[in-house]
Amino acid sequence: MRALVCEAYGPIENLKIADIPVPEPKAGEVLIRVGAAGVSFAALLGVQGKHQNKPPLPYVPGNELAGHIEKLGPGVTGLSVGQRVTTGVAQGAFAEYCLATAANVIPIPEIMPYAQATNFPTLYPTAYGALRWKADLQPGEVLLVHGAGGGSGLTGIEVGKAMGAEVIASAGGADKLEAAKAAGADHLVDYRAEDLRTRVLEITGGRGADVVYDPVGGTAFDTSLRCIAPEGRLIPMGFASGVIPQIPANILLVKNVTVIGFYYGYWNGWGGRGAPSAKELAGLEKRRAMVRDAQAELMQWFTEDKLKATIAGTFDLADWVPAFRLIENRTVVGKAVLVP
Repeated sequence: MRALVCEAYGPIENLKIADIPVPEPKAGEVLIRVGAAGVSFAALLGVQGKHQNKPPLPYVPGNELAGHIEKLGPGVTGLSVGQRVTTGVAQGAFAEYCLATAANVIPIPEIMPYAQATNFPTLYPTAYGALRWKADLQPGEVLLVHGAGGGSGLTGIEVGKAMGAEVIASAGGADKLEAAKAAGADHLVDYRAEDLRTRVLEITGGRGADVVYDPVGGTAFDTSLRCIAPEGRLIPMGFASGVIPQIPANILLVKNVTVIGFYYGYWNGWGGRGAPSAKELAGLEKRRAMVRDAQAELMQWFTEDKLKATIAGTFDLADWVPAFRLIENRTVVGKAVLVP
């Protein structure tokens, strides 16, 4: 099968198209014929050797995919060959075929194209879990979303709106803000042309945002601490700026602010170190049940046109460099996908 292979950590140009064997599903796994694979910031960090999870080299990158089930591994029930699905994986999505843990596979509606479906393995459930499970976002609360033109930001806007929040979108440039508006944002702030802290306080009558969804980090995080409401919740979702912020505890104390860590992979058992204990396994099954419930609601929102699943561009697997450049240069509006 055709695959994109990382033989050494470094620049994205060092990746190679190779012909490698089709993998065989083991117990509890399924083999998926990949229809589309999402290009993410996490995948970029993985190729560069900067991600916290470093698979042994060589490896096939890619963490988000959609397609149809080609083969079931031993003991797999509840799924069928030919079924249209989406899922997240620790690696392997940038290939014609990919193995996935059956317990993490999510069936998708017939009306959902594979490209759009790549938003659902991680982006939408990450926003859902962060805003509902962790931040307890309530209808009528003010949600500030950074990086509002990128995949994480757009999904944060849409999920926040579906939960009944008033959304302030922060992004750099008219095209990204237009995408944020189309996603349902109530207020738009171009941080390149306006003072973000001042605008957020103006919009909220001086109170600040109740919840901040931040895939950017750096100065965006620092500014958030100065325009967040008392008892506000700040969720660092990533560090697209390249700068991991340091949190001044005095501001947390004075404003009663909560900074919430949320790694969605934990809910699916990604990145584990060895076999889980019986207690850990029971906890994982509970979290996976929460994920299934969340995915069911997200799929319903998609059919109700509350979630747009915006696609920035579709690229052949051999055109991985321009696809990754959209992420690396922070010019992506929506989700870039590779088609094997």
